[in-house]
Amino acid sequence: MIYLKTEEEIELLRQSNLIVSKALAEVAKLITPGVSTLELDKVAETCIRDHGAIPTFLGYAGFPNTLCTSVNDQVVHGIPSKNAILKEGDIISVDCGATKNGFVGDSAYTFCVGKVAEDIKQLLRVTKESLYLGIEQAVDGNRLGDVGYAIQSHCEKHGYGVIREMVGHGVGKEMHEDPQVPNTGRRGNGVRLKNGMTIAIEPMVAMGSYRLFFEKDGWTTRTIDGKCAAHFEHSVAIREGKADILSTFDYLEEVVGKL
Repeated sequence: MIYLKTEEEIELLRQSNLIVSKALAEVAKLITPGVSTLELDKVAETCIRDHGAIPTFLGYAGFPNTLCTSVNDQVVHGIPSKNAILKEGDIISVDCGATKNGFVGDSAYTFCVGKVAEDIKQLLRVTKESLYLGIEQAVDGNRLGDVGYAIQSHCEKHGYGVIREMVGHGVGKEMHEDPQVPNTGRRGNGVRLKNGMTIAIEPMVAMGSYRLFFEKDGWTTRTIDGKCAAHFEHSVAIREGKADILSTFDYLEEVVGKL
């Protein structure tokens, strides 16, 4: 069932999403060669708790950490580790969730580690662009297929593979609510968007094949061909005319600059 939010609930969601956005900015300060993904995780957890929230991912279905940290050909749900050391030229998707006042914030960003090859940076730019193109379609009266089509068509135009097996989702009192939000679709198809719906839109895009596989840990996903993948996510509220973006990249881009 899709749960429409009141204005008060949307503001509570915004508070949680701004905490996530601030945590991602704290993580951004540490993303350099030689840093472990577990160090990033500890910083994010401290930031979330310092803002009176709890890490949403920690313990979710048994997930052991605050962040999902996915490096290079890992698509999503990578588990932070002291043995996963960032190297010059890597990219890392950092996905973060925080719960405060009973509502969940959820956002993700893919960072460059040092100097990254231009073709990989282009993947990040296009994926981020597709997120905002999808958000443009997330308005009252449109359908989820309009969102997915905007993302898919932009990425495929550049020759990239749009991940099918992982999708966005509704967000509210639970991290994963109805509806599912695919990053592919046909215009005019799918669930009709209504004022008060809140969804997380999160394109996951690969340089090569869109197919993926799970690692033995049961969480981490990798591209089937070993090529890099990018992941960007915002939580948004459906409105008439223009979506209301509840999370922000402004804080982290003050640290790392814009792609």
